[in-house]
Amino acid sequence: MSHLIIAPVLLPLLAAIVLILLRHLALPLRRLISVGALLIELGLAIGLLVALADGDIRVYALGDWPAPYGIVLMADRLSAWLLVTTVLLALFALLAALRNTDADGRHFHVLYQLELFGLAGAFLTGDLFNLFVFFEVLLLASYGLLLHGGGSLRTRAGLHYVVLNLIGSTLFLFAVGTLYGVLGTLNMADLARVVAATPVDDVGVVRAAGLLLFGVFALKAALVPLHLWLPAAYAHTSAPVAALFAIMTKVGAYSILRLDTLIFGNAAGPLAGLLDPWLLPVGLATLAVGTLGAVAANALTQQIAYLVVASAGTLVSAFGLANPEGVAAGLYYLPHTTFAAAAAFLLTAAIARRRGTLADRLDPGPDLPEKGLVGGLFFVITVALAGLPPLAGFLGKFLLLRAVLGQPALPWVFAVVLTAGLLALIALARSGSLLFYRTRSFTQAAAGAPLAVAAELAPVVGLLVLLLGLAIAAGPAVAYTQAAAWQLYEPGRYIEAVLGGGGGH
Repeated sequence: MSHLIIAPVLLPLLAAIVLILLRHLALPLRRLISVGALLIELGLAIGLLVALADGDIRVYALGDWPAPYGIVLMADRLSAWLLVTTVLLALFALLAALRNTDADGRHFHVLYQLELFGLAGAFLTGDLFNLFVFFEVLLLASYGLLLHGGGSLRTRAGLHYVVLNLIGSTLFLFAVGTLYGVLGTLNMADLARVVAATPVDDVGVVRAAGLLLFGVFALKAALVPLHLWLPAAYAHTSAPVAALFAIMTKVGAYSILRLDTLIFGNAAGPLAGLLDPWLLPVGLATLAVGTLGAVAANALTQQIAYLVVASAGTLVSAFGLANPEGVAAGLYYLPHTTFAAAAAFLLTAAIARRRGTLADRLDPGPDLPEKGLVGGLFFVITVALAGLPPLAGFLGKFLLLRAVLGQPALPWVFAVVLTAGLLALIALARSGSLLFYRTRSFTQAAAGAPLAVAAELAPVVGLLVLLLGLAIAAGPAVAYTQAAAWQLYEPGRYIEAVLGGGGGH
């Protein structure tokens, strides 16, 4: 069990190495290796989730070097929850990519596994510098995935994505270097210990470095005003890649949550609550701007991309309530919005294929083949994205609103969250009306063979089944996220586990 922490990080790296060494293999064999690695990764992630369900915090010291001198991986309820969410998402996005998206370039599966390597490492690392390293790995892989298949629009959007993230990476290094220069450590548990004892003369420098880190993570999470790269990048890449990228903003939100509750938590002395004045206003502004962007969008993929921005705002708003109830609401909402956005991207590709040259533009078009099936799936996705009952998005937002009761921000949170939900519903309903009802006399595309249609829509159905399962298992899922949230607000246990020798090596 001691190696269960490092296994989800090593497996995709080894799979990527094998795939690049065997790059001349026939595509079906490369597909088999990639899918097989993901299935094993899913088993490892679920095993880690079960192993940590009792509240244990496990630490893996690479080379058996003790923290804070060596590299450590750390697993708790939060990291296991996000790892399982990521692998489930990646599995269905990969199944969608097997319908020839992966055939547009030789190294798709290599990049895909490296992306998973970076994501798993980001969620499991216990060191700020290694968080930077894993960020760079997943970003480098995402550059290749974003541009996979080529095209002028994709290249232009990819250029903006690359430039902005390179700037973010540079600022990340500045912040990390400043913290190391002042505090002498980058291990997150050790930082939590020494930040509380920061000398008065160094408080201003550490505060500036902490806020710079927040700015970097806000860029990764696509928070206002650093969100402008996301709609174009997600709207112009392939549907399976956009579906996988639904988890990318959550990496930024996860990093913000770690920074806020561990390093600058309640025990951080003069720097306690450093991010608290920023999180809720920025989160609500992002939710509002993302929703307005979805209303104004003129293409369905662009609309979904703006709703991804809005979901990042909802998450950070929940974290910004600065209490375990708000964090638990955000953690329960996180997999729901991730799976819903991914399903929406995949279904949009199926709709665009059926509309010919109109693609996903929100203009009246021909009557669609398999209209009843595709329209039914679109309706379920609309319910999910708008946060309506009976799916988990409704419960997540209800828990968020309950967590703000008694706080001064209550009117703002209620107004923005409820209005954004209404506007998202109106925007999606308008899109559904244009796509499925306001049709004109065009030549209708031929209906596909039943097996081909089933293969095309199976990943969408699979993601919707996950949404349904999250709603049906709301009791244990909410209990788990509440326990994870309370664990975050007990940083002493994390510090003791990492610095006091807890966990396996």
